[in-house]
Amino acid sequence: MKTKGLITALITVALIVVGCTNDSETADTGKLIIQLTDAPFPHDLVAEANVTIYKIEARHKGESMEDMMDEGSMENDSNNENEGNNSPFIILMEDEIDVNLLELTNGVTETLVNTDVPVGSYDLLRIYVKGVNVVLKDGTTLDLKVPSGFQSGIKVFIKPPLAVEGGLTADLLLDFDVSRSFVRRGNSPLGFNFKPVIKASNMSTAGTIAGLVTAIQDSESIGIEGAQVSLIAADTVNTTTFTDATGMYMLMGVEGGSYGVTVELEGYVSQTAEGVNVIPANKTTVDFELEPNP
Repeated sequence: MKTKGLITALITVALIVVGCTNDSETADTGKLIIQLTDAPFPHDLVAEANVTIYKIEARHKGESMEDMMDEGSMENDSNNENEGNNSPFIILMEDEIDVNLLELTNGVTETLVNTDVPVGSYDLLRIYVKGVNVVLKDGTTLDLKVPSGFQSGIKVFIKPPLAVEGGLTADLLLDFDVSRSFVRRGNSPLGFNFKPVIKASNMSTAGTIAGLVTAIQDSESIGIEGAQVSLIAADTVNTTTFTDATGMYMLMGVEGGSYGVTVELEGYVSQTAEGVNVIPANKTTVDFELEPNP
């Protein structure tokens, strides 16, 4: 009887192991998470930069699509891509999400998508926006027109393409560059054009640089607010941010590699940290202590 019971138990365990193995090997969907952040907008007159995102689509890139179309022809035919059953685009989100982009700085993000998608490679997003406006600090609201060229969605290419694997989660960060997207017309504070600039970063191949900017005041080290922190790659400014009220800053979605990080603030000597190494999916800490100008 004991032998029979032992055999039965072993068979049961074997069936459970086989079932788990089959589920893992045959999973045909993975989790896709898309978050939104903002490259800050250093404008003293502006309190809010608002957009409503109401739909996001992704291009599922398979072997057949690579053989049939190149990137250029697919982009030119974007108005017809989503028609018919053969469209390479899938809908990720169709809910209205109101976002004040000026709140999404220094590590603050807004989750736009958290859903299961077919496994495979994704190389292009189409983001649909409306309700774009700027609110000045005196309460004035300026409604901005979405350019006609973006009525079919703002195209955001993912380079390299994002791979979604069965049973696993893939993370994508969208950096909505407000300073380049909300462009002042001349010197008037009452005129803006909306020219959306969005960068997509695969968080499995990108890292984060963060740190604290301080200065000595009355023999005490305190955080400095409003210092501009710039990421330098090949003598070119890659992106910027500004320290918060505590002196903290964070640059997200930075591709792996070596960079220079520069801190500038009126009244202080600028500083640059050279050879800052960014490791994918990791955070690199770089702190600064500023010295007053002589």
